[in-house]
Amino acid sequence: PTMAHSKALLVLENFIGGRFVPCSSYIDSYNPSTGDVYCRVPDSGKEEVEAAVKAAKDAFPIWSSKSPLERSQILNKLADLIEHDLEAFAQAESKDQGKTITFARTVDIPRAVHNFRFFASSILHHVTECTEMPAMGCVHYTSRAPVGVAGLISPWNLPLYLLTWKIAPAIACGNTVIAKPSEMTSVTAWMMCKLLEKAGVPPGVVNVVFGTGARAGEALVCHPDVPLISFTGSTRTAQRITERSAPHCKRLSLELGGKNPAIIFDDADLSQCIPTTVRSSFANQGEICLCTSRIFVQREIYSEFLKRFVAEAKKWKTGNPSDPTIDVGALISKEHLEKVRTYVKKAQAEGARVLCGEGVDPLALPPGNQKGYFMLPTVIAEVKDESCCMQEEIFGPVTCVVPFDTEEEVIRRANGVKYGLAATVWSRNVGRVHRVAHRLQSGLVWTNCWLVRDLNLPFGGMKASGIGREGAKDSYEFFTEVKTITIKH
Repeated sequence: PTMAHSKALLVLENFIGGRFVPCSSYIDSYNPSTGDVYCRVPDSGKEEVEAAVKAAKDAFPIWSSKSPLERSQILNKLADLIEHDLEAFAQAESKDQGKTITFARTVDIPRAVHNFRFFASSILHHVTECTEMPAMGCVHYTSRAPVGVAGLISPWNLPLYLLTWKIAPAIACGNTVIAKPSEMTSVTAWMMCKLLEKAGVPPGVVNVVFGTGARAGEALVCHPDVPLISFTGSTRTAQRITERSAPHCKRLSLELGGKNPAIIFDDADLSQCIPTTVRSSFANQGEICLCTSRIFVQREIYSEFLKRFVAEAKKWKTGNPSDPTIDVGALISKEHLEKVRTYVKKAQAEGARVLCGEGVDPLALPPGNQKGYFMLPTVIAEVKDESCCMQEEIFGPVTCVVPFDTEEEVIRRANGVKYGLAATVWSRNVGRVHRVAHRLQSGLVWTNCWLVRDLNLPFGGMKASGIGREGAKDSYEFFTEVKTITIKH
């Protein structure tokens, strides 16, 4: 790029020890809605991670000795500062990730604010255990202490939302952190760094190192002085993290992919089920690990469901993410768009029917968005359970709809994938709802709703969808080390 061109680009810097630090090399980050480079992100490696580890270790004694109340007040202040700049954060998230401005305003940034407030509150309410053994003249109790330096690796689909879901509990518990956001969506993390000092976060408590998984992520995972790694992303990367961290016996929390079923029984209330299932299939361009991508519909209502579902999906407008009337923004990258399109082509080659969207309906885009990475909400029917479209996580605006006959059969088929993150069940029969929920291999089951979250409760998946849970108590347990103390009197 010419000098004039590079001047106009936003250039991010690592945030280490309370200061912005330039990097020796950079990578390009694209605006998914235009296909243009709009930002340069540090291409950090061992050296930068080393500096961040040193800063985090230096900050640990002071931060960990603060009372939960002091840390709580700082987290609340940070939440207030992000909320005050909500619009700027939402604009940046939408531009960087391709999601609609509406989604960034109503979901991503408010949830990031809530993450800080939630853990600022929950940290004040944890209690430790105590038991007595009068016959032995002994009393036992537990005490919890922060672990040390936490490595936090977050993905590109909900950038600030998922980064703060890690940073908030980690620092609330008294750890110091090194965060590595996705190199594709680093801007809001960098903006948050600008607010840390004002919130009262001491230098070195939160360090952010930008770069790729292969370089920055690898250096973080392999560092002997980072005892704990929290990662959200693909199952393949998680396998690599597990292998690389094994020699150091690190504790891992891994929140991975999903191939989430929606099970729709013939007594479902379709007036609620259809709009919610369209949302659970296509929200955030289908780029949410909790999206439903396999919809099982009882045969009695299959054709009616399909007709209404496709009609509703066609109403979703795809286009410029900064337009508030748009429902579907751009996918994250050119490569990802190609990958998602390939799944649709494979389904067609296998004899499945594409009822709307990719390759079926025309996609009209505004002049400035012609080179962006857009795709229409796509519904596929008549897909076999063994098809890659029913087995692999597509992570785009694509969902497969298939019929089923019996409760027994649908449970077996819903469980017939390697993943087990989330499921939705639609029925008015209370007994059936409980029976099915109990038998689904899934960390989360929503019935007659989707994505209703209470942050107190465990969040995470079974099977290839991850290890560990996050939530008030679960995050506290992950980010602290427990000690059992016995006193004889």
